[in-house]
Amino acid sequence: MSDETPAPPTAARPYKKPLPEPMTASRPFWDAAREHRLLLQRSRKTGKYLFYPRGVSPFATDDELEWVEASGRGTVYSYTLARRPTAPQWGDDCPYAIAIIELEEGPHMTANLVDCDLDAVKIGMPVVATYSDVTPEVTLVNFRPVAT
Repeated sequence: MSDETPAPPTAARPYKKPLPEPMTASRPFWDAAREHRLLLQRSRKTGKYLFYPRGVSPFATDDELEWVEASGRGTVYSYTLARRPTAPQWGDDCPYAIAIIELEEGPHMTANLVDCDLDAVKIGMPVVATYSDVTPEVTLVNFRPVAT
């Protein structure tokens, strides 16, 4: 099993996996990711953070959502180890970890775990956001274990 993160895509080896398609509600998230920052929406009325990006607050019709910079820290809430590809495009990546991260601010976010020994992944493991520039326009948010 390899603990190494795959080399970033290059002109000789372009990124061939599905890419996010930012919409009006999610564009600030993806723009910030390209700058290696994690943004979350927060309710002005309740102060609660939320993820996934959306155009309307789930808390009240008269609520407004604002974008705020998140810490990028969290813990593994749940995970699975993909020992077989979840789709053909991921065949060269196996094995890899897909996790639900409980962000320090409260919401949960699904992402890949990178730069780690997959046998050491545990629920409650502290992690921090890291960024993969997969194309000039798209940066993916992943998480890696916090160095201890």
